[in-house]
Amino acid sequence: MTKPLLDVLAGKAQPVPPIWLMRQAGRYLPEYRAIRTKASGFLNFCYTPDLAVEATLQPIRRFGFDAAILFSDILVVPDALGQTVWFEEGEGPRLEPVTDLAGLARLKTQVDLDHLAPVFETIRQVKAALPANVTFLGFCGAPWTVATYMIAGRGVKDQVPARLAAYQDPAFFAALIDRLVAASIDYLSAQLENGVDAVQIFDSWAGILPPDEFERWVIGPARRIVEGVRARHPEARIIGFPRGAGSFYRDYAQAVAVDAVGLDWAADPAWAAREVQSVKPVQGNLDPLALVAGGDPLSRALDRILDGLAAKPFIFNLGHGIVPQTPIAHVEQMLKRIRG
Repeated sequence: MTKPLLDVLAGKAQPVPPIWLMRQAGRYLPEYRAIRTKASGFLNFCYTPDLAVEATLQPIRRFGFDAAILFSDILVVPDALGQTVWFEEGEGPRLEPVTDLAGLARLKTQVDLDHLAPVFETIRQVKAALPANVTFLGFCGAPWTVATYMIAGRGVKDQVPARLAAYQDPAFFAALIDRLVAASIDYLSAQLENGVDAVQIFDSWAGILPPDEFERWVIGPARRIVEGVRARHPEARIIGFPRGAGSFYRDYAQAVAVDAVGLDWAADPAWAAREVQSVKPVQGNLDPLALVAGGDPLSRALDRILDGLAAKPFIFNLGHGIVPQTPIAHVEQMLKRIRG
């Protein structure tokens, strides 16, 4: 049985675009909220295969999406490098900041894949349970985005600590990025070896960088990760998502050998069709708040995206993660319009 999403990644347009949603396993689902209470903390949730498998499969059972994405978090990589990582309930991630070469020297030189063994066990169990036509996606955070959390110790507005570090201490920052490139290659390769069909590189904070810095800290590291993964797995399918890239989406598509480029909701579909989809398949890019709104605003937004992008190789998704207040009925409305 073919997998429509993998066909798109191979450059083949589909009569009905395959669909999955970023953060599709999450708090908008009552069944997710029920199992979330069984873990003592979010990292514990990610590292408990029984719970992570269930979270990964829930949206597939309910909605029949064309892809399942591994339930985990981008910060398992710094955790497996030895940085102290935890999650504050209702506030998000916290890390013991790494701000200089001395701090970097206290971390492991290579990602500890044994520490991530529960993630790989989750992958094996999900793979065995998925329907044959559903693509299984793994992922990692891109080095720039992961570095922003490692330096600031949390998510902060405009990521000032990381941006300053890149300007003021380029030797440290380049060494941190190098460490994360190598860790990402190892981690994504291990995911592929344990059963995922394709992987996505999330660069959630790509859009705050000026052109030269975007080239250095977004495009360069992504290119190296793709090359490193393909050196081990030549047939690996990879999606790149440099959120907020604007006009740099075209540069990213041309410079990084990903199989598809994910677009955020600010990217105009007509522009993206001309400038990005002419280079390779694209994924996106519904505003998550249009999905919250539902009704006619949702239908209009869907039609604009489908009219602009669905004639060529295209994966339907949101322009970022689904938000907790999203009504399930609106997800059903979206699926009916796309598939109907």
